[in-house]
Amino acid sequence: MNRSESCKRRRSCTPDRGDADRRTPEREALLFKKSNFHEWDVEDVCSFLRMQGLEKFEQFFRGERLSGATLPFLTKDDLEQLGVSTLGDRIHLLNCIDKLWQSPIEAKVFNDPIHGHIEMHPLLVRIIDTPQFQRLRFIKQLGGTYFVYPGASHNRFEHSIGVAHLAGELVKALSGRQPELRINHRDILCVQIAGLCHDLGHGPFSHLFDGKFIPLTRKGLKWKHEDASLTMLDHLISSNNLKEVLQSYGLVLPEDLEFIKEQIRGPAPSSQGVSDDSKGSAWPYKGRPREKGFLYEIVANKRTGIDVDKWDYFARDCHHLGIQNNFDFQRFLKFARVYEVKKMKVICTRDKEVGDLYNMFHTRNTLHRRAYQHRVSNIIESMITEAMVLADPHIQISGTGGKLCRMSTAIDDMEAYAKLTDNIFEEILHSSKPELREAREILNNIICRRLYKWIGQTQPAAKTIIEESFDELADQVVAALPSTPVEVQLQAEDFIVNVVQMDYGMKGKNPINKVRFYCKNNPNKTVKISKEQVSQLLPEQFTEQLIQVYCKKTDEKSVQAARKHFVQWCINRNFTKPRDGDVLAPELTPLKADWNNSDSDESEPRVDVQSYRRMNSDKTRMQLFK
Repeated sequence: MNRSESCKRRRSCTPDRGDADRRTPEREALLFKKSNFHEWDVEDVCSFLRMQGLEKFEQFFRGERLSGATLPFLTKDDLEQLGVSTLGDRIHLLNCIDKLWQSPIEAKVFNDPIHGHIEMHPLLVRIIDTPQFQRLRFIKQLGGTYFVYPGASHNRFEHSIGVAHLAGELVKALSGRQPELRINHRDILCVQIAGLCHDLGHGPFSHLFDGKFIPLTRKGLKWKHEDASLTMLDHLISSNNLKEVLQSYGLVLPEDLEFIKEQIRGPAPSSQGVSDDSKGSAWPYKGRPREKGFLYEIVANKRTGIDVDKWDYFARDCHHLGIQNNFDFQRFLKFARVYEVKKMKVICTRDKEVGDLYNMFHTRNTLHRRAYQHRVSNIIESMITEAMVLADPHIQISGTGGKLCRMSTAIDDMEAYAKLTDNIFEEILHSSKPELREAREILNNIICRRLYKWIGQTQPAAKTIIEESFDELADQVVAALPSTPVEVQLQAEDFIVNVVQMDYGMKGKNPINKVRFYCKNNPNKTVKISKEQVSQLLPEQFTEQLIQVYCKKTDEKSVQAARKHFVQWCINRNFTKPRDGDVLAPELTPLKADWNNSDSDESEPRVDVQSYRRMNSDKTRMQLFK
């Protein structure tokens, strides 16, 4: 059914009060202070037209019996069919209607520590006040990082509200700056809802669940939290009877719901991703046409990585971690404009903001190095994952129709998944089930700070390690037998080797190369700005791997043996020398020539390998004679 047919169907359900009940000017002012726009009858709509100085169109609306419920569905074609002949009048009418719906009453004010006092549309409040959304109060934004940074206690709940706020700020800024974009109230609401619901699918401890736990318990399953966000959104709408509420605020189903999901997930799996070169390519999205493609760059920008999701978590995480945030998203809001580039409308910014965008990605890298991939955070998350994997067969969660699910299978049942939060940590820790004993011990070790031991960190010198070989790394460390004897024989299961990918969000590419800028002297033309035009001090490459190694055995002899295996492995694989390699294994590091020909002070003492071996041999003979 097309929009015109939808309007006709709604008109047929609207009672006509006749001329006797027309409003006086005094009653009109009172009416619009008290009434919700979607509850207006025909005469209320006509009163609104008079207040806007559009009396000449009253006859068209009254003749077709158009109520407030029909206003969001009106298009320029509908108005032309009604008899509004000139294009200027049609656009003026639609602008008035859009402003009406863009100024919701009963907005709720949230006092956010990052963005201050922010207003939320009543529809967003209805979504927030559901069990599925409130669940995000109990999922830590930074997972295991809270065990390292005491301030990192914030949750997905407040982050999601912040993203919805920033999404609204950006789309409204574009609408006010460029009315020709024809951004309507439906577009604004859909963008805000996408920002609000983009993290609905996160599991316990956020990325730990989909990045570590699910790959171990559901091997071969390609699943991301975005997949669950879409399914959870459907569950939220159906279980809380929000379909009619969405429609009452002017959203068109299923078109607008598909648009919301596409902003979270990207194009449907059958569609190809959007590229800069879209000549003749089919438009992969269904929710909005190509001329509104820039709306897909607000919540989760697949093209450049510059989106409001990052803006919020940069500011929020830095605030709670005590790390300086070097990116000012308020400036981006002031300078953002939409331009057409290769038949695609994209969001651009001023040329002078290029340095601030590099700061944004540098902030991202800093947060990963200092917090998200902190060596203690990573080992704590590995221990939590290990405990959850051990507990998975013994944890039962009630789902649809009373069906019992494991943690790993709850992702297939949203009623069960909605009950799965960080509280699973406490449930395992305080359980008295004998089958959870081993998992309990691991979590108790975390609480008592008896963590697996840090061995060291290195980097591939040239070629990176492919993901398919990650499972073989522990075996390689054990197989790297040091040239000096070790007192303890270790096994592969005694090691944890964590490979961390560090980049600017686009693997080895510079994301700024995807951004278009406009200049003050000619604001009608966009340009690219190369790295060399900005500074000579910017990164030469935009990706690297860090390899973190831990030992599960914590006694001193095992740790010493593990360190020697690790250093020998770095030598064998031609990795970079661990920072403390000369301390961990001073008898091994001199064996690799390029580890010792750096710009070191000539006066520094060097280790004589032969003397070191003779010394160790003498110690061994003395112990034997004892």
